[in-house]
Amino acid sequence: MRILIGLTYYRPHYSGLTIYTERLARTLAARGHSVTVLTSQFAPDLPELEVKDGVQVHRCKVSLRLSKGVIMPGMPARALTLIRQADVVNLHVPQMDAFYLSWMSRAMRKPVVLTYHCDLHLPRGLIHGLANIGSNLFNEISAASASLIVTNTLDFAQHSPLLRRHLPKVNPILPPVELPEVTDDDLAAFRRKHSIRPDEKIVGISARMATEKGVEYLVQAMPAVLKRYPNTRVLYNGQYQNVLGEAEYARRLAPLIETLGDRWTFLGIIPALEQAAFFKACDVTVLPSINSTESYGLVQVESMCSGTPVVATDLPGVRHAVQTTGMGKIVPPRDSKALAEAILEILDAPECFTGDVYAIRKRYAPVTIASAYENLFEELAGGR
Repeated sequence: MRILIGLTYYRPHYSGLTIYTERLARTLAARGHSVTVLTSQFAPDLPELEVKDGVQVHRCKVSLRLSKGVIMPGMPARALTLIRQADVVNLHVPQMDAFYLSWMSRAMRKPVVLTYHCDLHLPRGLIHGLANIGSNLFNEISAASASLIVTNTLDFAQHSPLLRRHLPKVNPILPPVELPEVTDDDLAAFRRKHSIRPDEKIVGISARMATEKGVEYLVQAMPAVLKRYPNTRVLYNGQYQNVLGEAEYARRLAPLIETLGDRWTFLGIIPALEQAAFFKACDVTVLPSINSTESYGLVQVESMCSGTPVVATDLPGVRHAVQTTGMGKIVPPRDSKALAEAILEILDAPECFTGDVYAIRKRYAPVTIASAYENLFEELAGGR
């Protein structure tokens, strides 16, 4: 089957959406499909055309940026050719271009599967406000013209202002999660590299430094955690500098994080094997997201696949992983006191928050998720 996948940012951009799409595209290609990705050339040094992991990636030049969105005048012409060649089109939103890509696809009688990752909540400001309005309008048009809509959970769809108007089209498919196997030597090397002492408790967070991630609530929770466990340290895995559209947020958080001194360590973006070791090295990880820009949280499943429990916020979709595995605690968003109490409860009795790691890995395996997409694609392409 010839599958065209469209999204604003693809790898090497680092976000949950791009990681999800890369895993899906790569697995579909490995299963014998012809997979093409149409995306932005968000960095000028990226090639306009490349083949990576069996996936053909087409990147369109960016002429203007609007908040986290991009304007690509060459996108429609490139899309016209690629849609014509495809059997099915899979658009990942939020994406400003999705509305006309879905129209073009339907005009050429090509079925459209819209993967709806999250609602968009940008920070306050004129440009961000316009981007929010535009994104919501484009998403509504895209959803209306899509053949089917995929999202992570029915829980999220029922609470999304957009998706709850299109529930008959919604098909819940869990996000794909994979981690390399970590040996004892790999884990020991990670602990040495980051000077993790045997007596330290490690609280992990894996996220971009972005407003919706609620990092400040972990910062505010740490004094209470340190009062009971003075040797606790936060390891921050992910991009924390030069995050698109988040410069002001990072500036605001910097002095708060500095008050924790050596109890807070930034790791930056680290290789896949180190990321897997990171999750194993943690005693607990946290997902303190504050709004529906977070619809699930791949990182909490990565943590669970490593045997490490999670504290996640009580948001539609986000709470699903803890509810279905029992590997953690759910707390209200924006509540640093509840977050601290949940972290301490897990540190006090980690044996109460274990789960079936093998079953979790199988449930979220990319091959499981790609197979679910295949069923949708084949049904639609066959009945086009």
